[in-house]
Amino acid sequence: MAMAEERDTSVVSPVTAAPPPPDRAPARRRSGVHKIRRTAALLIVAALVATGGATVPEPPSPGWASPGLIGGGGWPFTGVPISPEQGEGASYLPDSSVVRLEDGRIRLIPSGGDTPITVDASDPRVDRAVRSDSAWLAQGTIPTGGHDRAYRDMAVRALLDLRLLTRPNGASLASWYTKWRYCWPRDSAFAVAAFTVTGHPSEARRVLRFLARTQSGNGMWAARYNPDGTAVADGRAFQLDSLGWVLWAAWFHRARTGSSDELPVLWPMVRRAADHLARSLDAEGLPPASSDYWERDPQREQDPRRPTLGVVGPVLAGLRAAADLARARGETRKAAEWRHAAQRVSDAVARQFAPYGYPRSPIRGGRMDTSVTFLAPPFAPADTRVTSAIADAARKQALPNGGVLPGERWSGDPKVAWTPETALFGLAAAAAGRTDEAHERLGWLASHRTSLGALPEKVGQTGRPAGPAPLGWTASLVLLSLSALERPLPIP
Repeated sequence: MAMAEERDTSVVSPVTAAPPPPDRAPARRRSGVHKIRRTAALLIVAALVATGGATVPEPPSPGWASPGLIGGGGWPFTGVPISPEQGEGASYLPDSSVVRLEDGRIRLIPSGGDTPITVDASDPRVDRAVRSDSAWLAQGTIPTGGHDRAYRDMAVRALLDLRLLTRPNGASLASWYTKWRYCWPRDSAFAVAAFTVTGHPSEARRVLRFLARTQSGNGMWAARYNPDGTAVADGRAFQLDSLGWVLWAAWFHRARTGSSDELPVLWPMVRRAADHLARSLDAEGLPPASSDYWERDPQREQDPRRPTLGVVGPVLAGLRAAADLARARGETRKAAEWRHAAQRVSDAVARQFAPYGYPRSPIRGGRMDTSVTFLAPPFAPADTRVTSAIADAARKQALPNGGVLPGERWSGDPKVAWTPETALFGLAAAAAGRTDEAHERLGWLASHRTSLGALPEKVGQTGRPAGPAPLGWTASLVLLSLSALERPLPIP
């Protein structure tokens, strides 16, 4: 999803002219100044649009200020944000996306519709909607990390929200609002893994097939897609990490389910993405510099010449995953080719990132960020040096409110915690068996949800949500973390 620091900048707005004075000549001069200022503002916005990875600043809007989504249990699964006013004193009916308002009436979306209605609790549509949601949950499992009472509600809400965010065509949206209402391939990859570990393979396959349909002939994906599957043309540069994440997700689904039914359908997607990654490696064994989950222009990195760990980690996981998928399919030549490419990336990480403690950019004094977790379980085998680096990053990114910043010396709001990054540290701990640390992260996430229990993107200094909710990436990471506490996750 969009992580660009530009998202936190102030808005560029045209200057509003004062009422014209009696003397019209000065007024005309002032009008000319205003026009110049307006033109300058528009040029700034245009420049931001043209800059790879930049997000056009938007005015702060209550458009994302919702405590959660309303659903109705019917197909297609449709969600609509509930207003903050309606959210006051409201709660979800157990194991559903149906909302009981403070006055006792029920807010839901009738089966097959897309517009919410408010009805009495006795309306038969209420019971049908709740039964439908509950039945879907019962088809799989609700991971609780062995602490049913503490985490079950968060897991249920994350699962149901993830279902509402996933369209019938397989487009898994980051969230439901304005600039978040898009499908990022990396977010979708984690949705695949979350649906897989919770026993909802049809949803996982639907997302994977969407990714296969939208992939370009050269193996790449656009930075993000509209819900209908068309690429968003907004000047964002390609994001190479998405190839690695999608390959990992396809492998994860097969490794966890043991099913090879989807492999023939997905194999062309796997081959194109893995071939692209293998061909992209330079003489040192590194892929080219590219935007990653921060969605920042590589020229703004500490080392603009080389890729960040946010790119290298997923590329390594993806090549290892692709090699295993090729082996399972009997494609021995491709398996050997991609395994060799993965080893080259692994060797490059050991030479260029490890000596400096696995920072974001491979230089002395490189700053730490959450992408160090991409070199740890469940994305890579355990390594004591990486474990130490994760602890170092978590310490440097920690905030007084208990969450973390995306990276050390983050240039966005330094007091706002990001839940995907907090959840990534939790997932790394859960997958590596550091249960106390995992519970600490999960407990913080559970206690900083919205009033309806949805997981927001960000948490402010006072502990209140400071971004859209629900956020699909965080929901997926929480479900993976809880599952990892119950049963080891596969590692490529």
